[in-house]
Amino acid sequence: MMNSSISPFYLLSCLIVLLLVPVPSRSADPDSLQDFCVADLNASITVNGFPCKPASKVNLNDFFFDGLTKEGNTANIFGSSITPANVLSFPGLNTLGIAINRVDYAKGGINPLHSHPRATESGVIIKGKVLVGFVTTQNVYYSKVLGPGEVFVIPKGLVHFQKNVGKGKALAFTVFNGQLPGVVLLPTNLFASKIPNDVLTQTFQVNDAVVNGIKSKFGS
Repeated sequence: MMNSSISPFYLLSCLIVLLLVPVPSRSADPDSLQDFCVADLNASITVNGFPCKPASKVNLNDFFFDGLTKEGNTANIFGSSITPANVLSFPGLNTLGIAINRVDYAKGGINPLHSHPRATESGVIIKGKVLVGFVTTQNVYYSKVLGPGEVFVIPKGLVHFQKNVGKGKALAFTVFNGQLPGVVLLPTNLFASKIPNDVLTQTFQVNDAVVNGIKSKFGS
């Protein structure tokens, strides 16, 4: 049974520490060869990541980020909002093998089926009740309803989701062992792209009307 005196934020801190412990192959990114390598997001050439800013151009804002303090706007078709603290918004993470997301859910909101091709994900529920589930490459489905202080892990690359099943808003923080985990959001990846209708109708064994109806929800 969960000890109710343990703060969810303490658990989040533990997740971050575990991901930073220098165990071989735990991080999805290469080991650093210097104290830091703050990302130069304006560099004209990038090779599987970002080059380092000159040390003379590094400032304290590269190492501090307050974006996760703000509640996200959940007024969308999914009723959820992702606020990322990855290398694109937090350049000090460059080469450090870690990123964090804040996930806000409206009542009934969902973080829809998606995957992260470049990182494993672990998270902690801060508020509300959230159904967390993922599917393996063998089509085995694992899921559980989690409350504040409870933690989950999603292995790298597997399709997963989180859905708010509580009576009000929900909040979670998720941590990744990569500076830019990437996301393949299945609904938009499939139905807001240029995949031909005949591929989608044959894949899902539905007719054009169904595919066009789904595409219309995503402005495609």
